[in-house]
Amino acid sequence: MRPVIALVGRPNVGKSTLFNRLTRRRDALVANEPGLTRDRQYGHADINERECILIDTGGISGDEEGIDTLMAGQSLLAMEEADVILFIVDGRAGIHPSDELIVKHLRSLAKPTFLVVNKIDGLDAVSSISDFYSLGFGEPYGIAAAHGRGVQVLMQQVSEKFPVEEIIEDELDEDSERPIKLAIVGRPNVGKSTLVNRMLGEERVIVYDMPGTTRDSIYIEMERRGQQYTLIDTAGVRRRGKVTETVEKFSVIKTLQAIDDANVVIMLLDASEGLVEQDMSLLGYILDSGRSLVLAVNKWDGMDADVRLKIKHEMKRRLMFVDFAEWFYISALHGTGVGDLFAAVDAAYRSSRVKMNTTKLTEWLKEAQVKHPPPLVKGRRIKMRLAHTGGHNPPRIVIHGNQLKRLADSYIRYLNSFYRKKLHLVGTPIKFEWKEGANPFKGKRINKTPLQQYKDKKERLARKK
Repeated sequence: MRPVIALVGRPNVGKSTLFNRLTRRRDALVANEPGLTRDRQYGHADINERECILIDTGGISGDEEGIDTLMAGQSLLAMEEADVILFIVDGRAGIHPSDELIVKHLRSLAKPTFLVVNKIDGLDAVSSISDFYSLGFGEPYGIAAAHGRGVQVLMQQVSEKFPVEEIIEDELDEDSERPIKLAIVGRPNVGKSTLVNRMLGEERVIVYDMPGTTRDSIYIEMERRGQQYTLIDTAGVRRRGKVTETVEKFSVIKTLQAIDDANVVIMLLDASEGLVEQDMSLLGYILDSGRSLVLAVNKWDGMDADVRLKIKHEMKRRLMFVDFAEWFYISALHGTGVGDLFAAVDAAYRSSRVKMNTTKLTEWLKEAQVKHPPPLVKGRRIKMRLAHTGGHNPPRIVIHGNQLKRLADSYIRYLNSFYRKKLHLVGTPIKFEWKEGANPFKGKRINKTPLQQYKDKKERLARKK
């Protein structure tokens, strides 16, 4: 079993900075602003050749109200899950009353706890940590998480408190399938975090009646009916003109990165507001990234039948360009239709990794041209001769021929639909790559035979008459 390490402390003491330092990634948002982290953020790190799970948490101040209360609750849950706790304090600010409150809770847990004094860069290490002995956690460890000072020494001591590693016989072998990365995306306040909690069956991420509650992309591992998933709860994406805060700009970037990182994307739409321009823009980004797609219309409960019919018709009409995706009408709050999403996600993932045979692809290419020949361009027929696979996720088909760059968009859509039916694909787009053969006579002088010269002269004379 991998040991679990929780990073806890007051807001803005450097928990996310240390998290990024240990995971060697930038998964946690970092800015000079308290309260940036809200949900539990999980990451993986190698500590002394032992793989560990790190949990980054929101700050605990002791006077929480509203959403801050939920943030503190997430931190307390992380402490319960952890094998080892890193209690992080601010070496520049000294001991704060909030630190005393956290100390009381840590003592009640009776878990291995390390007192970490952060932000000692530029300070005398001995004097900056001396006041923290009074907290009663033994020798404090002075570090500068932003620069890595003292971090290696700290983690050497932490690794000695790890539980004994157990060898599990039925671990997944190398041939087992990797977890399906499933990103939940949409505009702010459409119910993404509510849907994630419903899928997990627990209040894993914070849900609050305020747009922009989720600021980071939260990766959560889960298993359902033998299939492993990694759910990615993302921040809502608003129109660019409305994004003013620096933190929100970071959140949007993290959401777009989560789409690129995912295998399948659930695009969550709001039935009460209908389609807006931002939904279309976000769908365009998902299509450009080539991710498999499942469309879910949330807040479907409590609507009249006439209103539902109107919404369905309008959404289907405006989203004809994603006709390959399956539609679901759900209520994340009450769980209606949520279970059906997993079957669609599995089907979309399988389709994105479908195996394709060059012989079959070429045969189908010829069949498509017989049923619907390509158009003429300046009196010459566009010819497509060979098709073969170019990759997966999404399926890529490479087509060789001549004048392929002049193919009309309508004919490309025809080929897309034709191959999708032949390959039985659902929920995934197909990407085409066009390879035109070079003209072997380009740039070369052609020496005509006497007979060809005679015919050319005869044609010129005929045109003059």
